[in-house]
Amino acid sequence: MTETITINHSQPDAEIYKSLLPQIEALINHEEPLISNLANVTAALKEAFNKISWVGFYLLNEKKLFLGPFQGKVACTIIDMGNGVCGTSAASKKTIVVDDVDKFPGHIACDSGSRSEIVIPLIKGETILGVLDLDSYELSSFNETDKKYLELLCDLITKKLLIEKLVL
Repeated sequence: MTETITINHSQPDAEIYKSLLPQIEALINHEEPLISNLANVTAALKEAFNKISWVGFYLLNEKKLFLGPFQGKVACTIIDMGNGVCGTSAASKKTIVVDDVDKFPGHIACDSGSRSEIVIPLIKGETILGVLDLDSYELSSFNETDKKYLELLCDLITKKLLIEKLVL
């Protein structure tokens, strides 16, 4: 296993993702604890993109999302299904890109400096396991490129880590 991520920050986001995904695939290992793997995924994403102010996982347990591994400022620890961007993404099982968090009804401001956000659900079959949440201090930081590659990343995570049910 490798513990080093190589990123060329001068490339466009799509090229960074194309370089990053195989590195993350090599980094994660289904024989190691889930929390360790997810922690390294968040670290790799934070290291790869300067636009990210916060990145982390919220993991579902009994209709609530609980804070998992993350990089950034202290965060909200419990989010109800259907609440905020994370809870809405988990309930709908759809990626949500928010250009301006102040315009998202019910946005939960864990960090008052956050301006934009993308949340990608972790889905195994039909089962929602949690979400991957990324925030930025800039408006409109996330787009279709981020959506495409972060969905591929979440699919990779649910397949490679053989997650059936999260136990917190």
